[in-house]
Amino acid sequence: MSQTALAPPSVESARAQTRRRDVFVPSSDRHESTLRRLRRRLSWPLGIYTTPVAILIGWEALARIGILEPTYAPAPSDIVSTGVTLFRDGVLGPDLSISLQRAAIGLAIGLSVGIVTGVLGGFLRSGENLFNGVAQILNTVPLLAILPLMIVWFGIDELTKVLLIAFGAGVPMYLNLFASIRGVDQRLIEMARTTGAGKWRQISRVVVPGALPGFLVGLRFSLAYSILGLVAAETVNADEGLGFLITQAQTYLQTNKVFVGLVVYSILGLLADQIVRILERVLLRWRPGYEAT
Repeated sequence: MSQTALAPPSVESARAQTRRRDVFVPSSDRHESTLRRLRRRLSWPLGIYTTPVAILIGWEALARIGILEPTYAPAPSDIVSTGVTLFRDGVLGPDLSISLQRAAIGLAIGLSVGIVTGVLGGFLRSGENLFNGVAQILNTVPLLAILPLMIVWFGIDELTKVLLIAFGAGVPMYLNLFASIRGVDQRLIEMARTTGAGKWRQISRVVVPGALPGFLVGLRFSLAYSILGLVAAETVNADEGLGFLITQAQTYLQTNKVFVGLVVYSILGLLADQIVRILERVLLRWRPGYEAT
């Protein structure tokens, strides 16, 4: 038998066969998939927001029939009304703007430091020895525990607040990026090397795509911890921002305003999660994932 007959099919022919298989999907399978998606949509009409909306509806009902005291847990409709009033009075808008500015600056600093150190630690043994021990130690230090020390070092000005947010964002980014780079399958790198790919091509075509899911996980944690850092920074010695609004409302027992601040923080967290979800759909289209039933 000739070598031509033994030659494996080319990559292009394999892709063509895959496309043909994808095109000719049996109609029964397509119908079953459509029914499955329809049942899932009817079971969870709002997706991941079905449970929060159900909680809000139950909360509203309990508040309206008098089971929940307005002093401790006002109705969600009253909280929304208070938020609209604060925005119209020019109170909520400026405080939200200041908080977003602090969060953006701190997040930019934290992500920059976390990405640079994570890449160095992931690719270089000397980088791992230099940064990994410090990052593991800082990962166990709560934000509220380091806040008094930052006040002693930097005072109660904006620098302390921004650095606390940066601290919350930088550490999880380093840890996840370092782990994702080191977790790339070595066999894929060896395969790329045997095909003649240079160092840069190995990094750009194998390591970067392989580490991208871990990077997005780190981004999700960084966004979440930056909001936690914002909460911790603004509730101590702040004279503007959402934390200041909550502190002032607590002083005067204005529970509605406290809940308004908490709701805004929650919305920021949901928006951050949605941003990462969009990035995952765009950047990880090449990677098929587990589809829950």
